[in-house]
Amino acid sequence: MDRRDSIDTFGALALIGFSAFLGMNQVVAKVVNEGLQPVFWAGLRSAGAVPILWLMLRLRGRRVELARHTWTGGLLIGAAFTTEFLLLFLALDMTTVVRSSVIFYSMPVWLGIAAHFLLPGQRLTRRRMVGLVVAFAGVAWVIAGRGGAGSEGRLAGDLCALGASFAWAGVALCARGTAIREVSPETQLLWQVGVSAPLLLALSPLFGEFLREPEALHWWGLGFQIVFVVALGFSAWLWLLAIYPPAAVAAFSFLSPVFGVALGWLLLDEPLPPTLLGGLVLVATGLILINYRGRTPG
Repeated sequence: MDRRDSIDTFGALALIGFSAFLGMNQVVAKVVNEGLQPVFWAGLRSAGAVPILWLMLRLRGRRVELARHTWTGGLLIGAAFTTEFLLLFLALDMTTVVRSSVIFYSMPVWLGIAAHFLLPGQRLTRRRMVGLVVAFAGVAWVIAGRGGAGSEGRLAGDLCALGASFAWAGVALCARGTAIREVSPETQLLWQVGVSAPLLLALSPLFGEFLREPEALHWWGLGFQIVFVVALGFSAWLWLLAIYPPAAVAAFSFLSPVFGVALGWLLLDEPLPPTLLGGLVLVATGLILINYRGRTPG
């Protein structure tokens, strides 16, 4: 498909489905953390995705594109991906899915700020700046209202989720702002998992024992993450990012915290305190304002 200047019906439906998928992703990651050390299994996940992505390329008759001028962008996007999931999986080990979802999926706020300075045509208008302030207030409210130790979560987990959100914005910036944008989404993702697998596995001994009495459910969760989240899900997101404007793609991320909070509450019986619900409303409202574009006259 050629690049589009705005989101069409297909893009909207795909992004809504992907937002729901991301909400479920955090629930699965939270469950797998109970049986496997977060950084260790994040490395296993990346390593397991490499042969699947290679096979996907071969079945489609494509080659891995490794032109030398794309290496810097590839290493940068791989480093950002490593940071994102190291911090996110640690966050889910220390705080709840409902809290992590609101904080982590504030990514378009940080992407909007960075894109204003780094990407052409992504200037912050007055409406978008108001949205940024509203969404930032929502994130701050969630972190400030975390409660005492042993309640909904810990400050360290909240801050890890926030750092992961920054790193996710970095992945999006690399995908559009470096030479890696010239290669296919599958090759971009191969850079991400290929760089992150050895880095995460090398760092994993710093975070404790690898196994936490894993059961079959945890290994199935790891397999789900490898095949459906990384190999298929992230490939789809990078493909959508290559087709549609990055800010417009990011706009649909306001649905991800809604799905994440709902699924964490429904499937994991996590609490929904008023401060968290208030922060969710502010974040979602801010993201809508940041990414809303009125009809073009004509």
